[in-house]
Amino acid sequence: MSKRYTVSDGKLVLNLEEAAEGGYIVTSPLNPELITQAETIQEAFASARDASKALRRSRALLLRRLAAAKSPG
Repeated sequence: MSKRYTVSDGKLVLNLEEAAEGGYIVTSPLNPELITQAETIQEAFASARDASKALRRSRALLLRRLAAAKSPG
């Protein structure tokens, strides 16, 4: 069984699970859609920030498309 850690930088809370091939699989208990991987803890936070930004952009785009589909016209 691989080791699991919960870490925080004061802004993000991440779960790190040691990957069989090395590094970590990175998830967030506060954002279940956030899944990435990293070689170090520092890289885990950078990757998680990037993934979080991409998820926010994707959600905003989806909301705009849903709003446009609901608009009469």
